[in-house]
Amino acid sequence: MFGIADYGAFVAAIVLFLAIPGPGNLALITSTGKGGVRGGLAATLGVIAGDQVLMWAAVAGVAALLATYPAAFHAVQWLGALYLAWLGFKMVTAKPGARPILNIQPRHYFRQAGLITLLNPKAIVFYMAFFPLFVDPARHQGLITFGVMAATIAALTFAYGLIVVLLTHHLAERMRANPRIGRALEKLAGVCLIGFGVKLAIAR
Repeated sequence: MFGIADYGAFVAAIVLFLAIPGPGNLALITSTGKGGVRGGLAATLGVIAGDQVLMWAAVAGVAALLATYPAAFHAVQWLGALYLAWLGFKMVTAKPGARPILNIQPRHYFRQAGLITLLNPKAIVFYMAFFPLFVDPARHQGLITFGVMAATIAALTFAYGLIVVLLTHHLAERMRANPRIGRALEKLAGVCLIGFGVKLAIAR
């Protein structure tokens, strides 16, 4: 289909990739908890934008560059790890009533989620290594093939993000009556971000 080796397997791989717990999912959940459905959807669009940048970077040959210069990948890996750990630290040390780490304005959620996606080595590895496996060299149609793949990824990410946002918003509404639960979840999210950062820093 449009030069994609196995479209069904490609869709399944994307869904699996989206469902794996990581910084992207945490960004969606945290953004929804802070900014409601608007914040969550803005974060979803940020994740989509980051994904598109990574995918088209792979198309442009960044994969070959990183393969030739492994230090470039490690630099991005460390940058992403430090960024996530910094966000986590800010969330853990935030005092009650302090300004949210993720600003409630949708444009900030978009930027935050986009940066987390761009600096997430899990996403980089997927688009730079795993994603090219689905391109059929014999039936490749150039930009049409990549365009269909990009549109599929964007559609699936939006659908997945919408489900996560709506579920998170529903649960958040029930917990607003008890601010302590919200603060505890923010601390937990911060610890998770620090954990992600440490894991990415020591990954090989």
